[in-house]
Amino acid sequence: MSTLPSDCDRALAAGAAPARAQAALHPNLVLCTSILASSLAFIDGSVVNVGLAAIKRDLDGGGADLSWVVNGYLLPLSSLLLLGGALGDHYGRKRVLLGGILVFALASLFCALAPTLGLLVAGRLLQGLGAAMLLPNSLAILSATFTGKQRGRAVGIWAAAGAAAGAVGPLLGGWLIDTMGWRAVFYINLPIAALAIFMGWRFVQVSTCDKPVALDPLGAVSASLGLACITWGLAEASAEKQLTMWGAIALVAGIAILLAFLWIERRAGERAMLPLKLFGSSAFSGLNLMTFLLYGALGALMLLLPFVLIQSLGYSAKQAGAALLPFPIVLAIASPLMGRVAASHGSRLPLSIGSLIVAGGFLLALRIGPGSYAATVLPAMLTIALGMACVAAPLTTAVLSSVDGRHTGIASGFNSAVARGGGLIATALLGVMLTAQGRALLAPFHVAMAVCAASAAAAAVCAFVWVRSSNTPPK
Repeated sequence: MSTLPSDCDRALAAGAAPARAQAALHPNLVLCTSILASSLAFIDGSVVNVGLAAIKRDLDGGGADLSWVVNGYLLPLSSLLLLGGALGDHYGRKRVLLGGILVFALASLFCALAPTLGLLVAGRLLQGLGAAMLLPNSLAILSATFTGKQRGRAVGIWAAAGAAAGAVGPLLGGWLIDTMGWRAVFYINLPIAALAIFMGWRFVQVSTCDKPVALDPLGAVSASLGLACITWGLAEASAEKQLTMWGAIALVAGIAILLAFLWIERRAGERAMLPLKLFGSSAFSGLNLMTFLLYGALGALMLLLPFVLIQSLGYSAKQAGAALLPFPIVLAIASPLMGRVAASHGSRLPLSIGSLIVAGGFLLALRIGPGSYAATVLPAMLTIALGMACVAAPLTTAVLSSVDGRHTGIASGFNSAVARGGGLIATALLGVMLTAQGRALLAPFHVAMAVCAASAAAAAVCAFVWVRSSNTPPK
């Protein structure tokens, strides 16, 4: 999956549980530390997508196995994001942030040295664990360091830096793959992580919470296992083009474990990783269904497009990375404007109309094939980017206003995890496409784009039906 638009994670900072402001000696350096740490989590997904074709050639990966190069990262990030934030509240945000960066760096080195696809997937799982630790805590530290208008300015700078990283990441990754090979995209994380660790150790000063936060390890483990079983079962069925016995067993086990997760969370009450009473809000439930449908479709596009461009249309890795460039540029320019529109007029129409525009962009993607980039790929990318710009910032506003003030941090963190979960499931379903070669890729790619268009249209219906017309939080 590509780097998620930064507005999807902006709510993690904006909706963090209130924390005592800590007077930092070097607040701008704390902001730089947060940007460096977050960039590790954001960039890696998009860069690896561009490198899938090279990894397939080098390590001789099948479709189901190759999809786990992406899903191995998304699985722990989706299921452990909330626990990562709770660990920071419990043990100290600085400590968990530095630990997450270190885990991510060591996992990146492991990935770079991996001699087999299985070991590469293991390294990606560790990367996802590190990202789940560092991402929520880097934003919580940002929220605790700045107050008032300065906090809004800091989050805005962080979001702009995330958009810039999203723009440069695929292009840089493609250049590295073409010149030095796919392993270089993991080596590049090491100096960034080293600088982030030094700056975090030297400049971040955030106190621990006065009241230790209860952890929910059983909930986190059951959520991870359930998602892993379902993801593996879907990937197996996709690669084999039928539901095999082992795939069916995995799916049934995954559903059973996730039902057990719901039972565990219900018994845990307020100590739960995900308090189930949040779903008493129809707006919250509808927004998360919309997020799953829309970001699942986006994840499918960002996985498949560079793969198809390289494998079927003869693009180099650098050219495929450059082909994605219009998306983050349009998103960075247009998202702040739509955020102001949503703040003034409510989120319902921007979310509904934006999702419909995204659906139209996916229909334009049916034209992708032989022909110039400007005539085939560019119109689809610009249209999808414009639609997502209508959605990204208003989604943050809508999520924060769908629950009471005590649960905004959990609600926004869960929505960010759902966005990644959508990409996780989409990637699992696309294993069959990762086995195809040459022009044979185009027909299933067009089928996938048609399904994505339907998914985005369904997301528009969810937004129109369940999102309130105003942004007033419930009492």
